[in-house]
Amino acid sequence: MHVARRVKYKPISVRELLTELQTTTMLMIDLAYSAVLFNDVELAEEVSEMEEKVDDLKTLLIMNTAIAIRDAEDAEEMMAIMRMGTVADRISDAAGDIARTVLLGIGVDPFVVEAFSKTQERLIRSKVLKQSILVGKTFAELQLETNIGVNIIAVRRGKELITRPEGDMSVREEDVLIARGSDVGILELDKLARGELMSIPRPRMAFEEERL
Repeated sequence: MHVARRVKYKPISVRELLTELQTTTMLMIDLAYSAVLFNDVELAEEVSEMEEKVDDLKTLLIMNTAIAIRDAEDAEEMMAIMRMGTVADRISDAAGDIARTVLLGIGVDPFVVEAFSKTQERLIRSKVLKQSILVGKTFAELQLETNIGVNIIAVRRGKELITRPEGDMSVREEDVLIARGSDVGILELDKLARGELMSIPRPRMAFEEERL
């Protein structure tokens, strides 16, 4: 189990905190199931780190909500917001429990794995190495979704997890890209990140990918 950390108060809008909680927990669910189905320890570890982030966000939500309470009427209105934070925390804990089945080496029914292995999309966690052509380029320049059919859904930069990265964000060495795409697309992204592929492939038609 993760241990609660001391979080310093930051003046952040409740709307922003709720949006970040929703985005993070939805990403955690995606990563947790992918970690289990593809027995990916790195994705499972990512979920565990994100679980701590949700704890921090929930704490900040409670702090900012508490400061906004001036009377009994405010308290009644803010209770709904606090409940939303609690729900997000429970979803985060559930995703964390799912991911821990991978970290603990607990397998899932082979029939379940077989069924989900036929899905059209997978997730991957790729570390950008120094020799990668991605380094220094923005996501808008790379157009990864258009070119290789891969959507970058988050970037791990040191201790910071950046969800919903903007197009003007540049890729840095040591960034960890968390992406969703087809089997072929995520394989190409991994090679690009490692520097094994030195140019971005041209966009493929659907029938071309089926032949690969």
